[in-house]
Amino acid sequence: MSALPACPKCNSEFTYEDGSLYICPECAHEWSAQGEAAPAEEGAKVYRDSTGTILQDGDSVSVIKDLKLKGSGGVIKMGTKVKNIRLVDSDHDIDCKIDGFGAMSLKTEFVKKI
Repeated sequence: MSALPACPKCNSEFTYEDGSLYICPECAHEWSAQGEAAPAEEGAKVYRDSTGTILQDGDSVSVIKDLKLKGSGGVIKMGTKVKNIRLVDSDHDIDCKIDGFGAMSLKTEFVKKI
């Protein structure tokens, strides 16, 4: 069993490895194995999809369940692909345009990065 480094932020010894990142379960600090900074700036909000993958502006995502639209009676079907998302700090985390529906706001819990 290999010894993982302690968290540089809180010195916790309970770090674990997730792909190329080390993660501290106590303070949620993330850093790369090469010693570089975490993918998000310190203190910045990290947006994650339904599977826990970190989202960034310009990513493409797909909808993981049918979403009913308020006011129009339409439905965004599961599997609908959404390109070039924009992350915002509001009650819905994603601003985007969906073909056939127009401008839309989505929550990150209902999408998966593709």
